[in-house]
Amino acid sequence: MTTQRTASLTAHTVLIGDPRLSALFAGLTEEYTQRYGDRNGSVAQELDRFPAHEFTAPLGRFIILEEAGQTVAGGALRRYDQHTAELKRIWTHEDHRRRGLARRVLVELELAAIDLGYTQIYLTTGPRQPEALRLYLNAGYQPHFDLDADPEAVGHLPFTKQLPTTSAGATIGV
Repeated sequence: MTTQRTASLTAHTVLIGDPRLSALFAGLTEEYTQRYGDRNGSVAQELDRFPAHEFTAPLGRFIILEEAGQTVAGGALRRYDQHTAELKRIWTHEDHRRRGLARRVLVELELAAIDLGYTQIYLTTGPRQPEALRLYLNAGYQPHFDLDADPEAVGHLPFTKQLPTTSAGATIGV
C-alpha cells in the first residue's frame, strides 16, 4: 500500500476490507441515516452499490488519513468514464472536522486521479450536505445545477473539475 506523511497525518491507499475503513463506513452510515433516513436499508445499499475492484488501480483508489493510529478522514475514486474519475465516500470523523481534512482528502484523490490517467473529476453530493457544497465550490469544482435553486428540489448536486496535466508540471494546491 502507498503511504505518504505530512505533519502528524499519514495518507494511505487501502483496499476495501481493510479494518482501517471501518470507522469511515460507520461514520458514513450514521451521517447518511441522520440526514436522509434509512428506508429499507437504503444507506447500506448505497455504501455497497459498487464492487470493491472499482476502488482499486487501475480503475480507482480508496484513501484514508490516519492520525495517531486512528482513521480521521478518507474518500475514494472510481472510473466514471475513460477520462473521468468519480469521487465517492468522502468523510471526516466528527471529532476532526473544521481542520481542513476534507480538503486534504480531495487533494489526495485528485493526485490519485492524475496518477491513474484521468483528466477530469465528477462527483455528486446530497442536498442536505451544505458543508460539502461549500467544500467543492471552494476547491474549484464547477456546479452543474442552479446554485440559487432549492437543493432539495435539485436532488443530487453534480460537480466537475478539470485536472491539471502532469506534463505542464502543474500541482494541486492545498
